[in-house]
Amino acid sequence: MTAALELDRVSHSFRTRGALDDFSIVVHPGEVVAMIGFNGAGKTTAMRVLAGRLRPSHGTARLLGRDPHDVSGRNARRFGHLIDAPLAHPDLTVTENVRSAARLHGLDRATAAGATTAVIGQLALEPWADARSAALSQGNRQRLGIACATVHSPEAIVLDEPTSALDPRGVVVVRDLIRASAASGAAILVSSHHLDEVSRVADRIVVVHGGRVVGALEPGSTDLERRFFELVHDADTRTPDPERAS
Repeated sequence: MTAALELDRVSHSFRTRGALDDFSIVVHPGEVVAMIGFNGAGKTTAMRVLAGRLRPSHGTARLLGRDPHDVSGRNARRFGHLIDAPLAHPDLTVTENVRSAARLHGLDRATAAGATTAVIGQLALEPWADARSAALSQGNRQRLGIACATVHSPEAIVLDEPTSALDPRGVVVVRDLIRASAASGAAILVSSHHLDEVSRVADRIVVVHGGRVVGALEPGSTDLERRFFELVHDADTRTPDPERAS
């Protein structure tokens, strides 16, 4: 099966420190892969490379089989991402923001209206459908960002810390949307600090440390936290340089 999202031995450095060092990850259609790691491990940098925001100094990035920097408009419409802050205009309502995202991703007016209503319902945003984005809580703004990233039913999705600001109900509705998207065939890459949550949503968990993938964890297995720290400790023992990651 052809990968929808792929980094193959990618390296990227900032001026003062390294960020990715021989980083490899693959996500296939219908699969949810979670990256887990400390702050500065390199998770967000990897996602920025996949989204075409950064060009790697070495290695290969592939988004739906193409270099992310050379993806056509048609292929770009098959991709959805939420990296860093949600991309929502503060003066537009929730409905207006989501409908605009749908139109920008190529949906016609009627399809965009139906998809907007559907994703607002999926993410339990109906009470705020007519509220301006600027008036939303941090958690509701995060759900709005996820709605804008997924309203067009993309085939590849990248979500950076999608549940970090959410209450328990929000976590559940986002988890359900991720699993439903994967069931429809989307390839999904998420990052998180929360082992318990990613264990519920992911098909595979990869541990990122020092700009590298240093191991894997089995979702649903016992002692996930202990195994995570063992992998990080082993990586530090092999490459004891804490300044390498960002």
